[in-house]
Amino acid sequence: MSEPRWLSDEEQKVWRDFSAATRMLQAHLEGQLQHEAGMPHTYYEVLVALSEAPDRRLRMSELADARKASRSRLSHAVARLEANGWVRRESCPTDKRGSWAVLTPAGFAALEEAAPGHVEAVRESLFDPLTPEQVTALGEISAAVLERLSPKCAAAEAELALREETLADLGEPAELAKAD
Repeated sequence: MSEPRWLSDEEQKVWRDFSAATRMLQAHLEGQLQHEAGMPHTYYEVLVALSEAPDRRLRMSELADARKASRSRLSHAVARLEANGWVRRESCPTDKRGSWAVLTPAGFAALEEAAPGHVEAVRESLFDPLTPEQVTALGEISAAVLERLSPKCAAAEAELALREETLADLGEPAELAKAD
């Protein structure tokens, strides 16, 4: 076995600062949406994805892929959005196992109400402290990390989806797919 590639002191500091900053940013945005709009960030992201889709509808599998979420986790979120009257599910006529998530007018109205405060929170906490050059660098850094992680995450997501489908075929709860 090869020797671990330990982080240098500078890399360790950057890693810890990055990790703390992303946790704090996510917590801040989550709190802002909960306080001002009464919804978690996950629900907001689902509403945004649907609002940007043609006819404000996406197949559940496409929505899961777009949100980088497992199908079972997304299904739970959509069920809560349905209970709020913000999303409805429609059966897919060409695939008996598939369904569509459709943004309702009430859901679009909730998104329109939540968006200004959320955008201001993102601007204030992420972009206002940065120079234009730092914003460009952050974009480049984010793209590089996404490019490195996307194939690994896609493989893991495909494996999880296969487990979920297998369990569904056996009539088992999808949560068991995450047990490994």
